Amino acid sequence: MSARTIRISGPVVVCDHAEQFAMGDRVAVGKVGLIGEVIRLTPTECFLQVYEDTTELFIGEPVTGSGSALAVELGPGLLTTIYDGIQRPLALIQEQLGASILQGAQAPALSRTQAWPFTPQQEIGTQLSGGAIIGLVQETPSVCHKILLPPGLAGQLVHIAEPGEYTLENPIARISCANGQEHPVYLYHRWPVRIKRPVQQRLSPDLPLITGQRIIDTLFPIAKGGTAAMPGGFGTGKTVTQHNLAKWCDADIIIYIGCGERGNEITGVLEDFPQLRDPRTGRPLIERTVMIANTSNMPVAAREASIYTGITIAEYFRDQGLDVALMADSTSRWAEALREISGRLEEMPAEEGFPAYLPSRTAEFYERAGRVRTLADETGSVTAIGAVSPPGGDFSEPVTLHTQRFVKAYWMLDKNLAYARFFPAIHPLESYSEYESDLAQWWEKVSPGWQRDRDELVGLLIAADQLKGIVRILGEEGLSDHQRKTLMAERVVKEGFLQQSAFSPKDRFASPEKQACLLRVIIWRIRALLEDTTPAREAFAKFKLNELIRLKDELGSDETEKILAWQKVQ
Repeated sequence: MSARTIRISGPVVVCDHAEQFAMGDRVAVGKVGLIGEVIRLTPTECFLQVYEDTTELFIGEPVTGSGSALAVELGPGLLTTIYDGIQRPLALIQEQLGASILQGAQAPALSRTQAWPFTPQQEIGTQLSGGAIIGLVQETPSVCHKILLPPGLAGQLVHIAEPGEYTLENPIARISCANGQEHPVYLYHRWPVRIKRPVQQRLSPDLPLITGQRIIDTLFPIAKGGTAAMPGGFGTGKTVTQHNLAKWCDADIIIYIGCGERGNEITGVLEDFPQLRDPRTGRPLIERTVMIANTSNMPVAAREASIYTGITIAEYFRDQGLDVALMADSTSRWAEALREISGRLEEMPAEEGFPAYLPSRTAEFYERAGRVRTLADETGSVTAIGAVSPPGGDFSEPVTLHTQRFVKAYWMLDKNLAYARFFPAIHPLESYSEYESDLAQWWEKVSPGWQRDRDELVGLLIAADQLKGIVRILGEEGLSDHQRKTLMAERVVKEGFLQQSAFSPKDRFASPEKQACLLRVIIWRIRALLEDTTPAREAFAKFKLNELIRLKDELGSDETEKILAWQKVQ
């Protein structure tokens, strides 16, 4: 007997004949075939999470299992495409159905008609194991796509296609397995979104992901394969900062997940990204970007799936030996989707109504980041950067606290800095990074003495913050001349080093060499300022601190020698 719906509660649907399904099965619900997934089984009932609007779904409608888990298609065609949370291509659906996604709308994630130029990389008779690179496809002018043998498939290569153009439905190779069966290999394969892709070895995060933002790279660096959280209240610049990181960081592939954000905000992203120029190649940035858009007015369950869709695609590019940066904006909306579904399931709530498994789900997501040795013996990485939107700017709420437990870089966005038009609005004392000690050796090769200069800069910021407490009580008259100079030095550090303008042609991106040279010059000048006996009211002009603050905008990353020359300026 076929299963039928017996209860409907928003995105949660219950059907009978639970023995026909397994946990995680993808199902089609109702006459229109709404996409769903099995999330709970009892002896008599099967609970489904439906990724589409269940309006007009009736009791007694059929439920059909697919026999496989919710999976994504991985192959040429991912780049430049905009998907929803369950990997439906939005542009193709718009062409077919118009501006609205109708119930049960289906479209292949990857085009079945487009032909791709395939170049084989293996010879017949070779023994291959899962993850091996069998050929190349120049997907975009910026990215050469490596065609992988699906993990779990191994055997002797008995056929491989000649160089030429093939669609995704054309077999390009055949593998003879140990049991004598032959399996066709295509340009693409499917992978369940909730299962990590296997790797050969996890490597230490000892290479920095250069973002070009000094407050991040110098004070709170993140490693390739690392994890970072960016919490901030409304209007503090989370989305803008992530856009800046996507454009300037030295990752090969960008995965951008718009998870539950406002529709107009996501629209701005979708319009801006195709127009952005890749500073490395001069070509459109979208050529090495995959975008997943799931706005706040889309079905809430698909918002929960979008995070897993994005991280699975990121792992696939990592397995090709590429460095991938994943931007999730925002994980708070993902957690809210978990809370709503948990409430529909009548589960016992934990803190602020969130489910008790919120910490484990958060950890599960961030643990899929990392720098690895792939099955093809390549080195690749996935760096996960998640924005967090605490309601009312309350950083003690559960999503922020649990995220902080599982990430090693914490960039807290401060509303006072943001409203003062200080960009990036990352608080220099409330933020931290546990990667600093791992990456110090790399930075010391760029600039000997970097660790000493960085520690001195942090110490200066702490000392100045303590002095501000005295100023609030006694006023500046209560400070000594040396203490006033310390506050002057803090202004130089904040305005001349930590602050950057996205509109400054020479300072919107700072190379590691420029960052290290600016740091050395500013620390050297501040030492001289604090040791000098000149009164504070005259010291600003004597040490040309205004000119020093403007140095970052006047000299670019290719003019480091001119920056270092400032050590000789008296």
